[in-house]
Amino acid sequence: MANTLVEMYRIKSLRKKIFITLGLLVVSRIGAVIPIPGIDPQVLKLFFLAQSSSSTIGLTEYLNFFSGGAFSNFSLFMLGVMPYISTQIILQLLMLVIPSLKKLASDPSGHKKLQQYTRYGTVVVCLLQSYVVTIYAQSIPGVLTMGLGSFTLIAMLTVTTGSMLLIWIGNKITQWGIGNGISLLIFAGIVARFPTAVNALFEAIKGGVLNPIVVLIVAVMFLIVVALVVYEEQGIRKIPVNYAKRVVGRKMYGAQSTYIPIKVNPSGVIPVIFASALLSFPLQIATTLGPEVRWLAAFANWLNPQGTPYLIIYALLIVAFAFFYTQVSMNPVEMAKQIRENGGSVPGVRAEKLEEYLTKVLNRIVLPGSLFLAFIALIPTLVQKFFNFPSTVAMLFGGTSLLILVGVELDTIRQIEGIMKMHHYDGFKIGQKKKTKHF
Repeated sequence: MANTLVEMYRIKSLRKKIFITLGLLVVSRIGAVIPIPGIDPQVLKLFFLAQSSSSTIGLTEYLNFFSGGAFSNFSLFMLGVMPYISTQIILQLLMLVIPSLKKLASDPSGHKKLQQYTRYGTVVVCLLQSYVVTIYAQSIPGVLTMGLGSFTLIAMLTVTTGSMLLIWIGNKITQWGIGNGISLLIFAGIVARFPTAVNALFEAIKGGVLNPIVVLIVAVMFLIVVALVVYEEQGIRKIPVNYAKRVVGRKMYGAQSTYIPIKVNPSGVIPVIFASALLSFPLQIATTLGPEVRWLAAFANWLNPQGTPYLIIYALLIVAFAFFYTQVSMNPVEMAKQIRENGGSVPGVRAEKLEEYLTKVLNRIVLPGSLFLAFIALIPTLVQKFFNFPSTVAMLFGGTSLLILVGVELDTIRQIEGIMKMHHYDGFKIGQKKKTKHF
């Protein structure tokens, strides 16, 4: 492992990408602790400290999970990247009912136009959510240090600008750094909250709330689940494909056999993030405006993150998004078309039945994978209900956080290995390199 880290540092392009990624992640964490104008940090700290004594996973803890604690700080990045993800979900759903959007997405020249629509939609969602935040701030006694009208305007502009800046940082990490920028920002937020969760766990043990033996049992369960997640993330179904001899220009290419690798979980952590974002948006609005609107208050109570309706909807959304994202990213019709155009065939499958075969294989793989994702995502609530764990610990030491941590880490490692192999290194698996210098 030490040799691999040294080899990573020796590759100039990789070293540059890693430093850029780390630098931008540090900037995102700095913005998560800078409060917006018009907020008294001390009053805010005391208010959320009183709320943290509750053992339930409330709205604040739920939103803090994806923003890395930025929401309870009322910071510049308090909304995190959830508005951007919510807008992406809305646009992808609109593609199913608006043919012009679907045509735009399939056209390479229309990809930039779609990104522009996503940014505009994100601004609208940010303005809506930031306005809801200003209403939420009014419910905290003595937290405002300026007039309500001025605070509302400044807070909406500041929070919206902060979210757009954070999205820009994520895109630059993807462009200049290592890994998926948006996923890495969520990853960094989760990791940043681990010290607080560990401290809360020790305080619960010291105060006699938790039995050390129970904590040890849950820790062993956690390690087993981590191993299962890693195993599931690396599971692949190989579909053999045979290509006949063909002539391209003046060259003849011989017959060859290869395979199409299909992961057991092709969509990774995307369904979990999408489902969480889709549920957090109405939950935030309903909880904030609930005191003024009776039916919204009833809806917020019904959609409690620990309630049965929420857990059922959450699990169903994860399964639905897993199927939806897989169909978008691995379209069986397009895959079959490419195989036929290149003179390929799948052994034992007729050419006209290739789409049906690929669809059947994908469905058989995605169903157990999505059910496994849903089960893992429900672990925090189960751990909290059966073992009485603090909400901060339950949210971070299982479920969605575990899937994001493992999925993002594996994806980042794969990208690093790809760059190292391009420079004649063997990556994390072997740790040996050829006698070639790269500076």
